[in-house]
Amino acid sequence: MFPIPVAALLVAVGLVRAEFPSEAVNAPDPYPKAAAAYLVAVNGAVLWARAEDQSLPPASLTKIMTAVVLLEEWAPEEIITVSPLAASASGSRLGLRAGDQLRARDALTALLVASANDVCLALAEHAAGSVSAFVARMNRKAAQLKLLATRFRNPCGLDAEGHVSSAADLLRLARLAMTNAEFARIVGQAAAAVTTVNGRRFQLKSGNLLLERVSGTVGIKSGFTGRAGKCLAALVRRGDDEVLIILLNAPNRWWSAAVLVEDAFAALDASRH
Repeated sequence: MFPIPVAALLVAVGLVRAEFPSEAVNAPDPYPKAAAAYLVAVNGAVLWARAEDQSLPPASLTKIMTAVVLLEEWAPEEIITVSPLAASASGSRLGLRAGDQLRARDALTALLVASANDVCLALAEHAAGSVSAFVARMNRKAAQLKLLATRFRNPCGLDAEGHVSSAADLLRLARLAMTNAEFARIVGQAAAAVTTVNGRRFQLKSGNLLLERVSGTVGIKSGFTGRAGKCLAALVRRGDDEVLIILLNAPNRWWSAAVLVEDAFAALDASRH
């Protein structure tokens, strides 16, 4: 757990906390300063929301869809060769060089744990022949899932005109992704290590700081760009109950997430008494 009590967190991030259960449960937006858009779902039902259908840049939450598409035709031992394009990726990266090779299982781990954009492009090129062809697959999947506010321009979540999603779409996507055992295993790791075929070893640390800090956190993905701000999808399970949150452009992402999770479980407990 975070060492600061929830009450202090509320003051720190300027959130307005409703009493439970009467004023908070099903209130449309009890936390107006938490994020530009957010959703909190408890055991599959939406509890609180703000601007959940608004199209906004999703940053590296994009990689949830990247992984979903990759896992549809998954061969974990396949060799992924890094192209010059992938090696030149900007933003978060593993530090691969053109010609480096990774097994697909290690590449997927680097994609989801370290949010590595060089690995992201290498996987996209390997899976579809080109980045643009892979993005087309992502958009077809979004249409299939009826993610109506979602349109991808790249597989990594880099800022691009028209690269958008919504909290509601990302909630649905996160639920789907977490039903895949391999995806869930990888995003549950606070740290991991991957090795190239020729023996270069990389230590990875998850960008999801809720892992090992908020009790019961089992995933899934964080992201940040200048246009998107700080974003987060997080799933927390305690006993038979779970809370899934989506935050888009959350100025105080970790504190807001901790408050929302704790208050959601508190609302659930209050509803049972």
